Amino acid sequence: MEEVKHNIDYHRTTQTNYKPIKEWRADERPRERLLKNGPDSLSDSELLAILISTGTKNLSALDLAKLLLDKFQNLRELASRDISELKSIKGIGLAKAITLSAAFEISRRIQASGFVENPMFRSPQDVANYFIPLLRGVKQERFYIALLNSSNRITRIHLVTEGTLNASLVHPREVFRLAITESAASIILIHNHPSGNPTPSNEDITMTKKLVQASKYIDIPILDHLIIAGDQFTSLAQLGHI
Repeated sequence: MEEVKHNIDYHRTTQTNYKPIKEWRADERPRERLLKNGPDSLSDSELLAILISTGTKNLSALDLAKLLLDKFQNLRELASRDISELKSIKGIGLAKAITLSAAFEISRRIQASGFVENPMFRSPQDVANYFIPLLRGVKQERFYIALLNSSNRITRIHLVTEGTLNASLVHPREVFRLAITESAASIILIHNHPSGNPTPSNEDITMTKKLVQASKYIDIPILDHLIIAGDQFTSLAQLGHI
């Protein structure tokens, strides 16, 4: 990834020689260069410019891309920002911010899938390997359930809730509704700690025990509850809470 800061003239709006990208020479335009030389020939800012698509009256899409990289340092930091933070750059409106956010989420999902359809979970490490890329850089807590078939292969991933987690938000009804309708053989619980500390809180342990108790009545066992924090994880099953 290109991590060198881009220097850009923040006073470009006063320039009289500004030209939008469509008026550049064909061999200088990011889209044409991608078509001719492939995506790996483009810089981070040029790839972002293609997503941004259009500039403003006095700034090209490439200028806006460089402004984003100037503020957020590199692509990884940029990808972790929410829509409101992306919009803090003048010229990045709601539509552009949504496009960028969607592209970053697609990238996370591709990394999480590992190009393997319906991966098999044989251990907590397998679960962690799948979810760490998916949750990397996410600033809010997310609580997922992974539905498994009788071979411990994923049949579906479902986001139950997003935000500060507590027992009232993660209700057994919300956790098991999809598991029942999809006839899951078992499920795994996963949530992240944006703080970077994978140690389960008392609330995490209480919530897990409540859900495990409910699973016994429904006859859909909970195999584990993983807490993901950056590149680290904790398995509540390994800690003896399941």
